[in-house]
Amino acid sequence: MLILGVDTSCDDTSIAVLRIVARKFEILSNIVSSQEKIHQKYGGVYPTLARRAHEANLPLVLVQALKRSNTNGIGVGAGAKINPRDIDAISVTIGPGLDPCLWEGVNFVKDLAYKFNVPIIPVNHIEGHILANWLPPVDENIKFPAICLVVSGGHTQLILMRKIGKYQILGETRDDAAGECLDKTARILGLPYPGGPAIAAEARDYGGLTSIVLPRPMLRSKDYDFSFSGLKTAVLYDYKKRSAKERKSKKYIQVMCAEIQQAVIDVLIKKTIRAGKDYKVKTILLSGGVAANKELRAQFQQRAKKENFRFQVPNPKFCTDNAAMIAITGWFHRAKALKSARQIKNLQAIPNLRL
Repeated sequence: MLILGVDTSCDDTSIAVLRIVARKFEILSNIVSSQEKIHQKYGGVYPTLARRAHEANLPLVLVQALKRSNTNGIGVGAGAKINPRDIDAISVTIGPGLDPCLWEGVNFVKDLAYKFNVPIIPVNHIEGHILANWLPPVDENIKFPAICLVVSGGHTQLILMRKIGKYQILGETRDDAAGECLDKTARILGLPYPGGPAIAAEARDYGGLTSIVLPRPMLRSKDYDFSFSGLKTAVLYDYKKRSAKERKSKKYIQVMCAEIQQAVIDVLIKKTIRAGKDYKVKTILLSGGVAANKELRAQFQQRAKKENFRFQVPNPKFCTDNAAMIAITGWFHRAKALKSARQIKNLQAIPNLRL
């Protein structure tokens, strides 16, 4: 079975082709066109510009994905033109995400489905991040129940997973998500967008003990919710009290970045491990864009091992937004495929879609 995955939830245009044979997954292509340079000067994603970029990029990314797949053996023909016999279904992100961006992907996929007479499988973007843990190469023997921490620029959610498709949100951010906090604090320090990688790079280059102590918001609260706006405010206050010379000094920026990163890591790990113990889970799954952070991955692995949890995190290239995770999620929900012309016509983007 071949599934074409499409994701335009935010500022990356991505299309992938996934081949499934006897429940074995093979990624034939996973093309991601980044809009990072477009949005850098704004310090964040500008929705109207993102929509326009998706509109221009989707046909080009589709051709690239099919050409790459063709070299990997699906035989779509000369010029990488789609043959209806090759693609069995198209899965697409319908939410959550930025409304104009989601609609670009949904309308593009509707057109493809009509042309090639294939069904559409609507996919929840957050579930896509969770199921990225099943993308190859991976040990598929993930034991349930599991705790899933989805941590990205727009979402920080702690989810109890009893099996694929059965989820319970235990906690989520009350204000800024972890990734959003990293972006905003990076902007305060004058670092480029996206903030997470910039902060990680500065923290890695420092590598010493920090002389700055920032709060760990809601670290000891009895619930599983998160809040990172207080951390962002604490960074701003500390920054403002420094002299202009100190603010620009390499040492100050590196020390602050190391403390910001560790504050976020401390909260994420403590809350997740506590939820794992409370619900007696067997596995801890980490996913989302922030999960690409090397220090977060390393500390999570160490702590999970100490507490006797199996720990699973996707390859870093599958942590950030990509269509391979949308394709594999589509396969798991292939029974929900929209097959009739009316069903496809009525498919909607849902920006605030819940898991």
